[in-house]
Amino acid sequence: MSPQEESFFPNLEGRKRLDLIFKWIFFSANLVGLLVLLVLAVKIVLDSWGWLDVQFITSFPSRFPEKAGILPAIYGTVYLMIITALFAIPTGIAAAIFLEEYAKKSKFLSLIQINIYNLAGIPSIVYGILGLTVFVRWLNLGRSLLAGGLTMGLLVLPVVIVTAQEAIRAVPESLRHAAYALGATKWQTVRYVVLPSALPGMLTGIILALSRAIGETAPLIPIGALTFIRTIPKSPLDSFTVLPIQIYNWTSRPQDDFRAIAAAGIVVLLAVLICMNSAAIFLRNKYQGRTKEL
Repeated sequence: MSPQEESFFPNLEGRKRLDLIFKWIFFSANLVGLLVLLVLAVKIVLDSWGWLDVQFITSFPSRFPEKAGILPAIYGTVYLMIITALFAIPTGIAAAIFLEEYAKKSKFLSLIQINIYNLAGIPSIVYGILGLTVFVRWLNLGRSLLAGGLTMGLLVLPVVIVTAQEAIRAVPESLRHAAYALGATKWQTVRYVVLPSALPGMLTGIILALSRAIGETAPLIPIGALTFIRTIPKSPLDSFTVLPIQIYNWTSRPQDDFRAIAAAGIVVLLAVLICMNSAAIFLRNKYQGRTKEL
């Protein structure tokens, strides 16, 4: 290597070694996280062995371990996620479209944006207190499934808004200009150009938001999600329980059998989460493929 090249690439070998060291450090950090997750998953599956069966999934909770089931919690979790999604997804995407496509840049808009970012980091118990005040008491919804779903919707709404905004910003301006050049209106451009292109990124945010909501318990405790219920909710105004609260109830019992039942409940919760995320990922990849074809 000539003197000119040496001056242009100072200590190139040392930087390569440093790059290799950090590569293995980061790989080791990922490996540790995966190993811990694998150990936890294996332990939970082993603890649940012999308890996770059809009788467990189709039965109601009981004070006797051999008769205990998780059916009401499964229904309550699924219904709660449906209400949460119906509230948070359209509201969040509509708010993101307004903030990115229609609202004029101003100090007030910047203040709104900062508050949205701050709301995403507020402890979840605060949303439970808000849901108790607004939905349970002011709107007289009672300690119902609808009140719980709206509370969880508020919890994940900032995440949906922020990720939807990022997805809309990622759409190239050239696509908007092309639509305007063809005579499209603002709404036609948003409806037929921006939203289809941003939809895969939005679905990624929705997956993250609903994954957080399905495992939360703190917001539901203030509004009265029950730890022991032997009925399946038949309307949005019925009382309910969810998988995380049912699992917590079992882990607090003194009998060792209930801890094994709690492990079986965790397996069911993970199965519901995987199914929900798989459906969302399928839709994301489907629309992502259509966008690439366009």
